[in-house]
Amino acid sequence: MNASHPPSAALCSLSHIRKSFGPVKALQDVSVDIQPGECWGLVGHNGAGKSTLMNVLAGVLPGDEGQIIIDGQARDNYTTQAAYRLGVRCVFQELSLCQNLNVAENLCVFHPQLKGWGWRRRARRLVTEKLDEIFPGHGIHPDRIVGELSITQRQMVEIACAFTVVDAPVRLLILDEPTSSLDAQTAARLTAYIRRRLEDGMSLVFISHMLGEIFDCCNRIAVMRDGQLVLQDHTAHLTRDALVHAMGHADQKQIERQAEQQAQQESESADAQSQQLLEVTLPASSPVRALGVRRGQVVGLSGLAGQGQTEMLIRLFEQYRGKMRVAFVAGDRARDGNFPLWSILHNLSIRELPHLARGGVVDRAAEAELGRQWHERVAIRTPDLSNNILSLSGGNQQKVLFARALSSDAELILMDDPMRGVDFGTKVDMYRLIRAEAARGRSFVWYTTENDELEYCDATYVFYQQQVTLKLARHELSEERIIAASFGNVRADGGTVTSPLEGARA
Repeated sequence: MNASHPPSAALCSLSHIRKSFGPVKALQDVSVDIQPGECWGLVGHNGAGKSTLMNVLAGVLPGDEGQIIIDGQARDNYTTQAAYRLGVRCVFQELSLCQNLNVAENLCVFHPQLKGWGWRRRARRLVTEKLDEIFPGHGIHPDRIVGELSITQRQMVEIACAFTVVDAPVRLLILDEPTSSLDAQTAARLTAYIRRRLEDGMSLVFISHMLGEIFDCCNRIAVMRDGQLVLQDHTAHLTRDALVHAMGHADQKQIERQAEQQAQQESESADAQSQQLLEVTLPASSPVRALGVRRGQVVGLSGLAGQGQTEMLIRLFEQYRGKMRVAFVAGDRARDGNFPLWSILHNLSIRELPHLARGGVVDRAAEAELGRQWHERVAIRTPDLSNNILSLSGGNQQKVLFARALSSDAELILMDDPMRGVDFGTKVDMYRLIRAEAARGRSFVWYTTENDELEYCDATYVFYQQQVTLKLARHELSEERIIAASFGNVRADGGTVTSPLEGARA
């Protein structure tokens, strides 16, 4: 792929890879070269084939056609074990940790060579050292059961396990949406660590929908669309608009400006007449004493991950579900959102089944029509809604959870980082949909790890150590205030001149 190196210098080459799942052509004649010390950024819409390509490179899936060449040699019978021996590792988009094992034991699953006398003590030391190196102040004990960790902590553990060296050195690491569950500060620590490892000669493939991170980390970028590589070049030769165009999206910035202007008009017209929907009293020790939500309002929850935002959403759900119609969009879709044995349609329609029933029997035609409408409205990339939910990419699974909530009659929708793993073209569509639903009187409480998304909220509450340290109206938002309050600086709303949110991760 890198024109400045002869092909023989490539650490790894994928040559004319094809992969199909039934009639779906997931990969169509894809060829790439990855050089030593190169960070290769890969972007594209949900379902473009990014994760499938990386599963082939990691040995998880065999290609139907093509070759994998590592160190100049074609590798036949290429498996995960062969990839591991050759120094190829992968952090998957859908976390692969064993929920019933502790952190140190999961390191042993990742590295089977950790065995023999004293393996547990060695595993504890290795994973703790790597977590400390990448994520200082992580607060994760190696004896904690993984199922008890937050999704952010599980993401950190999986990343640490992949970077840990037990016997075979890590030469090429695939990071598939590694920051999708991380807040901005934690993601910045990871990207800083990645840059240090690149200087040491490690190669990486970095998949992300956060174009700011792609430009920050990668020295080459490729775009996938519908199973094909449609653009690849040096980062210095590319612009954000070029990537957006190659992915087939409209000018996102223009769409965002239009959506923001529309949202501002809607907010101004609704503020005077909106009624209070709910108000939660916060502890006396909290600098902000109450969290309120008005009808037709979008309320954002911000701050570092794990500071009480998800717990607040759960509290609101449990406190108000008997008093009003409430829907919840889970951020951890694998654990809290998906019904993994069900079809896409049944996952989408489950909340509406009582309204789709006639005489106690579900009207399947009405259910199919509901599915058809939301299939088109949120652009779920599948030819058939009767396919299993796990046949979708992670971002498309998240769209199904979004459609489940928005297709209901809920008047309050609680969203736990709902855009995790969703491509930014779809994100903009979701932002507009949220604002349109708010204009019709629905209320949203939205926890997000992406600060730029707070610009679509009418009010934002910043959390720190289970307390709310700051409340900001939309016009008061700034990166500096949010970061200061995220670290407990309750004076962040003082008379400081601050700049608006820049959306660096977007």
